[in-house]
Amino acid sequence: MEHGDFGPAQWRKSSYSTGNGGICVEVATVAAGTGIRDSKLGADSPILAFEHGAFDDFLGAVKGGRFGR
Repeated sequence: MEHGDFGPAQWRKSSYSTGNGGICVEVATVAAGTGIRDSKLGADSPILAFEHGAFDDFLGAVKGGRFGR
């Protein structure tokens, strides 16, 4: 999956993001999969891209605490 795959994407800010410049994460879904980016950087942000299904595995690992704090 390429960064350009997310060109037409509609990005949504996570409900867990803070409004004061703190943790700001945006998520978008396109035909190729799902991407995550730092909303503070906007369109210039690198995108962590997942193919379908892999994003659900990633979320499960995050919720399960597998990445620490």
